[in-house]
Amino acid sequence: MTLLVTGGSGCGKSAYAERVMEAVAPGEKVYIATMRADGEEGARRVARHRLQRAGKGYRTVECPLDLCRAGVRDGEAVLLECLPNLVANEMFDGGDVSRILPALRALAGGCRHLVIVTQDVFCDAERYGASTRAYMRALAALNAEAARLCDSAVEVVYSIPVVLKGEDPCASSARCASR
Repeated sequence: MTLLVTGGSGCGKSAYAERVMEAVAPGEKVYIATMRADGEEGARRVARHRLQRAGKGYRTVECPLDLCRAGVRDGEAVLLECLPNLVANEMFDGGDVSRILPALRALAGGCRHLVIVTQDVFCDAERYGASTRAYMRALAALNAEAARLCDSAVEVVYSIPVVLKGEDPCASSARCASR
């Protein structure tokens, strides 16, 4: 199963993605963390996400750049959190955005389950400068490709999953019940 989870900031998409992972892969899982925890707010977000997944069987791999180096083995269940951070890191921290899509394809082809978390950052693009618009275009293109790679795509709106493609992996699972 491959799934793309999208939504706005703070909408519950990470919690939903983790519920899906618990349902489809109750044992060992890999959590690929792409965020660089800069400043107090970043540290708080990382701490909240670590607490949210504590005791749930995750092996965390910090991978802010070059996703193909995450060290994921074939057949593993993977939660990638999140595509926007990875794009920003590759664009603005000396990386290369063009290596993301091949890495996503490799993960989708080799993982038993892959859940990719992304974000809707596309409102009011015209208000931003050229580099931010370039980032938004790169993320939009990768989101579209990720959606094509995945069996399902779900947008989380106010903590409510809305199916955009395929089926909601949580629809038939008691393990996914909202908390």
